[in-house]
Amino acid sequence: MFARLNLSSLAGPILVLMVLSLFILPLPAFALDLFFTFNIAVSIIVLMVAINTKEPLDFSAFPVVLLMTTLLRLALNVASTRVILTNGHQGEAAAGKVIEAFGHFLIGGNVAIGIVVFVILTIINFVVITKGAGRIAEVSARFTLDAMPGKQMAIDADLNAGLIGEDDARKRRRMIAQEADFFGSMDGASKFVRGDAVAGLLIIVINLVAGMIVGMISHDMPFALAGKTYTLLSIGDGLVAQIPALIISTAAGLVVSRVGDDTNLSDQLLGQLFSKPTTLYVTAAVIGIFGLIPNMPHIAFLLMGAALAGLARWLELRAADEEQVVPRQQEAAAQQAQQAQEAQAQEVGWHDVAAVDPVGLEVGYRIIPLVDRNQDGELLRRIRGIRKKIAQDLGFLVPPIHIRDNLELKPNAYRIQLKGVDVGDGEAFLGQFLAINPGRVMGALPGTPTTDPTFGLPAIWIDAPLKEQAQSLGYTVVDASTVVATHISNLLQSHASELLGREEVQQLLDHLAKESPKLVEDIVPKLVPINILQKVLQNLLDESMHIRDMRTILETLSEHITKTMDVDELTSAVRVALGRAIVHQLFPGENELQVIALDPGLEQVLLQASQGKGGGLEPGLAETLLQQAGQLTEQMENQGLNSVLITPAQLRPLLSRFLRRSVPQFRVLAHSEIPDNKTIRIVGVLGGRATAPA
Repeated sequence: MFARLNLSSLAGPILVLMVLSLFILPLPAFALDLFFTFNIAVSIIVLMVAINTKEPLDFSAFPVVLLMTTLLRLALNVASTRVILTNGHQGEAAAGKVIEAFGHFLIGGNVAIGIVVFVILTIINFVVITKGAGRIAEVSARFTLDAMPGKQMAIDADLNAGLIGEDDARKRRRMIAQEADFFGSMDGASKFVRGDAVAGLLIIVINLVAGMIVGMISHDMPFALAGKTYTLLSIGDGLVAQIPALIISTAAGLVVSRVGDDTNLSDQLLGQLFSKPTTLYVTAAVIGIFGLIPNMPHIAFLLMGAALAGLARWLELRAADEEQVVPRQQEAAAQQAQQAQEAQAQEVGWHDVAAVDPVGLEVGYRIIPLVDRNQDGELLRRIRGIRKKIAQDLGFLVPPIHIRDNLELKPNAYRIQLKGVDVGDGEAFLGQFLAINPGRVMGALPGTPTTDPTFGLPAIWIDAPLKEQAQSLGYTVVDASTVVATHISNLLQSHASELLGREEVQQLLDHLAKESPKLVEDIVPKLVPINILQKVLQNLLDESMHIRDMRTILETLSEHITKTMDVDELTSAVRVALGRAIVHQLFPGENELQVIALDPGLEQVLLQASQGKGGGLEPGLAETLLQQAGQLTEQMENQGLNSVLITPAQLRPLLSRFLRRSVPQFRVLAHSEIPDNKTIRIVGVLGGRATAPA
């Protein structure tokens, strides 16, 4: 095993050294034949791999392959030039059978024709294929780099919505970087082939001129014989190098010109060129008309027209057979519906009472394919991912989402319900993409203006061909299923406390009992009633706290339940026990906590209000606090910081309930919840002017 690993790791350096040695070491004619044959075989292998590649990154080693094959061709040119100039006087087979065969095949008895054809092949490779492939790679690299910020934001949006995990996000970010590196490398590697074409022209001129001079001066060859011999050798040498170069250049063009698809080149070409009978019928008619024109090759044109018409007819028959399957399925479904109607119960029972679903999703008829299992609905998989992500983040499993179609909605509309009440709605256009303006785009796009249903940002629905352009302009581009899934995820997280019912709490305890049976048995319900536990957990979820650490929560409740049954006081005690987790959630990996403090005068006013001496806050003071909290939140977000207010423990519940309704991003911490190993730095003050309680 170790020997195999060592050999595989040494293969690259050995291959490079062998290629470089060809520039220096003289080779016999038989060795040249083997190396030229190997060069042709490698070029064909590269072409086959390029044809069967589905995405450019599937052949990410291509720039290195391009460099290695170019070096191999140049090394063989140098080696063959040495042999031609040294042994060319011995005859046409002096440089090996491969060069001789290619020279005879191309020249065909006429030296001038051979030279012209060789020059044409070199121009095709240099001017057409290599230049075009290099231009595509250059433009692709530029647009890939421009689109990177938008793609990164799309990945972050999917990660935050729970559609993908950390590993998937890391993999997709790595693929974006690799894509940019690949096209950048291809842009540079294409210069190798262009230089190789120029070198091929120079080498053939050197071989021809220098060979004739050496043959006539050093070996006393007649001019005609020297011209014929060295022309054949030079043309054969150039051709045996340019044909692999032409194949490699074609492979490079195929790789960089592929547009993203899940099929290989053969399936893509057949599916897009020869899949529409109407196009084939029109082409067959045009070719047939050409075949009827006098002095035209009638047989060739009419035969091709008949073949195209036959292919179009075969495609029509196959499509008709597939369409007959649909009425049969519809007929079977109608029969099943009739049988169900006949078998319905005669008496009214409890089954006629419609239950309210905890979470529901209603969709218009045009976006039914997103949630249809028979059509492999993408949204179904995303909803499963959302429930899994919320379970991992919050610590409990939200109820399943009941999905139904609603003909009363607009065709592209959807509606999200919580316990039968609408909590969110929007529109999604199947086959289109939502380009969201994060606030720094570089241009406008044609499409249907709208608003992102989740975050309220300006957005526009665009067609699929405009996706890459939108990303390059700085838009965050997501498909229809991602729009709906992100909206659902956001609403589920913001209403998590309402989704934690008695049944979910019991399931949570049953799950914990598998790992800590004694803990659950001793505390619930002997010490802590399940309704008290549910309210405490709901309070934690209301303040965007996870409830994964059920062991600490139960142990803390068991210690304080004998002192008080007040849910707010029990919640505060649990928060103190979970202080390290709370601070880590708000300030991950930071030892210095940058927070907002209360104005001392305002703090005294609020303490009096919390003790019941004043009865409530003056409306003007409440409005001022909300306004200042909003301004502080915006300032903190611009600096990349969380808006966290630190207060005395007795004020924390009051301020948290007051602020989170209007400024949900504003978090409130008590002094007692901050671990001893953390330091505090005040970066803002809330309440510059305190007003006495009303």
